Amino acid sequence: MKKAFLLLADGTLFEGTACGYEGKSIGEVVFNTGMAGYQEVLTDPSYYGQIVTMTYPLVGNYGINFEDYESHKSWVSGFIMREICEYPSNWRCRHTLDDYLKSQKVVGLQVIDTRRLTRILRNSGVMNGIIYTEGHEPTEQDIADMKDYIVKDAVSTVTCNQPSICKAEGETKYRVALLDFGVKYNIERELQARGCEVTILPGDTEPNEIINGGYDGVMLTNGPGDPAENVEIIKNIKVLVESNIPMFGICLGHQLMALSIGAQTKKMRFGHRGVNHPVKDLQLDRTYITSQNHGYAVVAESVNPEIATVRYVNLNDNSVEGLDYVNHPVFTVQFHPEVCPGPQDTSFLFDRFLSNIENGGNK
Repeated sequence: MKKAFLLLADGTLFEGTACGYEGKSIGEVVFNTGMAGYQEVLTDPSYYGQIVTMTYPLVGNYGINFEDYESHKSWVSGFIMREICEYPSNWRCRHTLDDYLKSQKVVGLQVIDTRRLTRILRNSGVMNGIIYTEGHEPTEQDIADMKDYIVKDAVSTVTCNQPSICKAEGETKYRVALLDFGVKYNIERELQARGCEVTILPGDTEPNEIINGGYDGVMLTNGPGDPAENVEIIKNIKVLVESNIPMFGICLGHQLMALSIGAQTKKMRFGHRGVNHPVKDLQLDRTYITSQNHGYAVVAESVNPEIATVRYVNLNDNSVEGLDYVNHPVFTVQFHPEVCPGPQDTSFLFDRFLSNIENGGNK
C-alpha cells in the first residue's frame, strides 16, 4: 500500500497508509465522534470544505448502501480514520468504503493515531491541513494556500440550481417551501412522511416568490460555512419572518435566522460533530441526546429577548441550541432532529412545525 500524509497548518505531520482516491486536497480538519454514520457524514453538504477525522477506530464495517445517502455526492475534502474495514458485512452493503471514496475522488488516510490528532484539534482548535498520498507531495504554494484556506461561497456551492418538488407520502396536507442551504435528504423525508409536499428551492430564492407561492410554511435547512457570509440570504429571511409565515430552521438555518434579527454568531473552538450531545429544553426542564454538526454558534448575549428567547442549551458548554421567536410562528434549533443514524429524541419538532402551520403560532 502507498503511504499517505496529513500536514497541519502548525507543521504537525501524520504519516499513514493511503485509502480511497490518490491525490492531495486542502481543507479545514475537524473530527466526528460518532460510532456509526460515516456514509451520512460523507454525503452531508455541511461538511463541504472539511477534512473529516472519525474518532471511532474502525470505519466502513457495514459498507456503503443505496439507502443512507444524505445527498447525491460526497462533499468532504478528505477522510481520516484509524482503520478502514476492507471486508464489510451487512445485508444492505453494495460497495466498500474504499471503493466509494475512490468513486467520489476523496483522498483517504488510515493507520494514524486519530486520538492524538483529535487532542491537537481539541487543544488548539480546528485548523487547516493538506492530505496527500505518496507521489502527490505538496509544493510550497500548496502549503501557503493551505495556511490561507477559508471555507467560502459554501452555500452557493452546495445549494440546488433550480426548484424541484418532493411529493407527500399519501394525501397532501401541507405545502412547504424548503430553502436549500445544503439540505440533507432526511429533512425532506421527515416532512414527506407527515403529509407535506416539499418544494426544494435554491438558497437565494427571493422571499416574495415564497410569500406569494401559496406555501403553508418554510423550512430553513442545514448547510456549510460561515453563516455571516450569506448577507443577501439573511436579508431575505428577515422579510420572511416579518410575513408571519410559520418557519422552522435547523443548524445553519437556525444561525441565519438569528442573524436576521440582529443577533451574532461566533466560530467555535472545535465545534460539535457527533451523535451524543446533551441538549436541555429550558422551558420543559428536559434533556435530549442529539446529533450535531456545526462549527459556529449563536451568541446568547446578542439575542434580543423581546424578539426571541433561548429555549435549548448544550449541557457540555452551555452554547445556544435553539430559539423560540416571541411574536412570530417561528422556532429554530442548532441540532439535527432528522438524524439517522443517531438519537431520534427530537423528531417531534417536525410535528411542532406542522402544529404551528395549523394554528398559526408557536406551540
